[in-house]
Amino acid sequence: MPRRLRHDATVTTPDAASKPSTHVRVAALSLGTAVVLLGIKFVAWWATGSQAIFSDALESIVNVAAAAVALFGLHYAGRPADRDHPFGHGKIEFFSAAFEGGLIFFAALVILWQSVDRLLHPVELQQIDLGLVLTIAAGIGNGVLGWFLIRYGREHGSAAIEADGHHVMSDCMTSIGVVVGLFAVRATGQSWFDPLAAALMAAWLLATGWRLVRRAAGGLLDEEDPALLRQLVAVLGPRVRDGVIRVHHLRAIRAGRFRHISAHLVVPEFWTVERAHDAAEALAASVLRELPGESDIEFHTDPCQRAWCSTCDLDACSVRQQPFAGLRPLTVDEAVATDSDAHAR
Repeated sequence: MPRRLRHDATVTTPDAASKPSTHVRVAALSLGTAVVLLGIKFVAWWATGSQAIFSDALESIVNVAAAAVALFGLHYAGRPADRDHPFGHGKIEFFSAAFEGGLIFFAALVILWQSVDRLLHPVELQQIDLGLVLTIAAGIGNGVLGWFLIRYGREHGSAAIEADGHHVMSDCMTSIGVVVGLFAVRATGQSWFDPLAAALMAAWLLATGWRLVRRAAGGLLDEEDPALLRQLVAVLGPRVRDGVIRVHHLRAIRAGRFRHISAHLVVPEFWTVERAHDAAEALAASVLRELPGESDIEFHTDPCQRAWCSTCDLDACSVRQQPFAGLRPLTVDEAVATDSDAHAR
């Protein structure tokens, strides 16, 4: 039977920007900004009577609700792991993202229904210039905030903040649609351009909501993350040497901003358990230092069973059966292979 050693190592980044409290402050900023921009849009709707502006304001109501949910989710996700939740509370971020996507989808259906009704029963708009100024101001605010949230969420692995950023950015896009519709009404005097713009915004929101729900479902179901696996292989590949012969059975899942990683290491069969442990400890620390954000890593060590001699560069080997032919680059397909598949390669 192969000898195995379970190895656990957890490293938390010292960067203050990845602390849970920082994520909560970012979410609070999003919520406060959403409330202010919602007020601006309702003033614009009250002044103009525009269906497109009303649709934009309705989407902003959803934005406020979603930002509040994201704030709660990030606060809860920041709790440390405990006996009931040994892998932490980070997956609530995916629930938050799914809820946000569902709200966007629902708002889009309401906007679409309202737009059809306004196309059938047109209403003449008032104070179009004021509506344009307020909508442009709100759109710029949402664009800047959305860009910041998406960048922050991706950099620090927060699904909730990134989803909130996509939602805010969709709010910016709907504002652009409103502006185009109002300019069309102002230039032609044809009021039907207004509900048409709202209907086009609804189609955009339907697609955005679906994407957010789909991504959140993938996270909740521990769907394979190809980008994360490629990142891990890029970090592990150069370290497959000096006794770490191969890496296989690589698994990685996200729990909010946190990543749980495990893999099997093939090491020389004549190594002692202590030496294998030290090698796994050093490799884990090296990998985690290079990965951004917060992660933990678990290694199992497998004896080589003299099956990897041609790719093992260890000089002091007393059981070698084949000469060393050269190091082989680590690929994602090999890294994720199971024990039996790895031997077949």
